[in-house]
Amino acid sequence: MSVLKGKRAVVSGSSRGIGRGIAIELAKAGADVVINYRSSPNEADEVVQICSDYGVQAYKVASDMGVQKEAEGLAEQAAELLGGLDIVVSNAAYSDRRLMLKQDLDEFRKTIDVTMYGAFYFLRRASQILVKANNGGNIVVIGSPMGHLGMPGAMPYNMAKAALNQMAMTMACELSEYRIRCNMVHPGWIDTPGERKFFSEETLQKKGRELPMGRLGRADEIGRGVVFLVDSASEYVTGSTLTIDGGIQMPYTEMFRVQEAEALFQAKQ
Repeated sequence: MSVLKGKRAVVSGSSRGIGRGIAIELAKAGADVVINYRSSPNEADEVVQICSDYGVQAYKVASDMGVQKEAEGLAEQAAELLGGLDIVVSNAAYSDRRLMLKQDLDEFRKTIDVTMYGAFYFLRRASQILVKANNGGNIVVIGSPMGHLGMPGAMPYNMAKAALNQMAMTMACELSEYRIRCNMVHPGWIDTPGERKFFSEETLQKKGRELPMGRLGRADEIGRGVVFLVDSASEYVTGSTLTIDGGIQMPYTEMFRVQEAEALFQAKQ
């Protein structure tokens, strides 16, 4: 069902991982899409081809989201290629996993530059384009539960994602008068190539089985969440956060308390 037919979308950081899944699902739903990459043109070409196979227009644009002019340029080039913008998804991120006491400051700054400042520069310029077009629009910011859970070993990433929460809420408020909606998606632990940077395959599979839904999430599941948010049928949804995490934030590890209590109760009967 082409609920987004005729819509024009750009997704930052979309040559792989979650961004790839989002771009493909947008194309499935009928949107023309611009794929953004920094250093993986071949992977971007693959996503462009997959999207094109759904009968939409698809293009790739190289830009480093940690550089202001390039982040702003992504929005400008996407609008030029597509003849305007309707859907803007900020997904690009970088993460360095170290304890605060051992944090490499160059990696710290890179994480903030790409994940927070890059999102701001990209979304600010895209918003200006949407406002000038005076035709409404949709913005989706890919955040993370780590922005409020404070997971150890990821301080700069946690900080950047926390900032995105406030960025998205403020944008939703400020842009509402232009009929531009802004929402967030909080993915859980998603099975992507990026996770292999930090974890072995064995760990990913083992820990995935321990999650409430018994597996890691998939990028296409995040993509379908984005499609829901930008669909015109969701036009009354703005300033909201859609959590797609398979229950990872629930206190599921505490279920042993009920299970053990029930077992003891039964034993006393």
